[in-house]
Amino acid sequence: MVLTVANPMQGWDTLPTDSGHAEAMWTERDEPSQANWRTAAGRVTAYSARSPHKDTPNEDALAVVETSEGGLVLVVADGMGGQAAGEAAARLAVESVVNAVRGSDLDAERLRSAVVDGIEEANRAVLALANGAGATLAVALISEPFVRSFHVGDASFLLMGQRGRVKFESIAHSPVGYAEAAGLIDAVDAIQHEERHIVSNCVGDEKMRIEIGPVLSMAQFDTLLVASDGLVDNVLPGELVSGLRSGPLEHCAAEIADLARSRMVNESPGLPSKPDDLTFLAYRRG
Repeated sequence: MVLTVANPMQGWDTLPTDSGHAEAMWTERDEPSQANWRTAAGRVTAYSARSPHKDTPNEDALAVVETSEGGLVLVVADGMGGQAAGEAAARLAVESVVNAVRGSDLDAERLRSAVVDGIEEANRAVLALANGAGATLAVALISEPFVRSFHVGDASFLLMGQRGRVKFESIAHSPVGYAEAAGLIDAVDAIQHEERHIVSNCVGDEKMRIEIGPVLSMAQFDTLLVASDGLVDNVLPGELVSGLRSGPLEHCAAEIADLARSRMVNESPGLPSKPDDLTFLAYRRG
């Protein structure tokens, strides 16, 4: 599918339509790319960029699919395994979920099953590569006014209110993520922990498990973030919330992306800095 990338100052487009359904999928976005779409369920901004000073392809991938009932499926994957292996794993993970939900007349419950089927197919496809590749994956299933998360690994899902209240945050499938969830370390210690890169669950593992979040009710102007660790490893949780909770979504997303990329190349005492591919989807209801 050909996708026109919009400058965030140029307003909002509709999702490209192909064969009766609307969707967009990005892979190997090396140069910083941002696009903004207005859908029946709300507004979506996509951003992806290769890690600064990196010559190999961006190993992240994303997709947005508008369902027949006017809902949305948001998908972000982060490849593991290095260069072509990581890129292929991320692409397969996203394609598998998209193929499972595209063009289907499914209600919310059957869409849930389709997402799970897509993730399981992704696991089989990545295992079939037989090259040690893997991917972390986060999916948001939006069926107005509800949203549900699905994730594998340390890709993130974050739902916040307009006033900054965090309504739900996924737990990274990693030793550091579990320690933070248990209250053994705080968010600042977690983001700077030397073992933060260790992941205990991924697509491409025979023991992969899918964590399915609760059904959450969204208020008008709630904001949802689905992101690879390139974002959450470089921007503190409070900065993410304060930067995204209100204001024009396209500008908020651009500023958060700029902050993350700046941190990657400019180390400062007490602040995170982890060069990595950076990919996220931000959704605003209303």
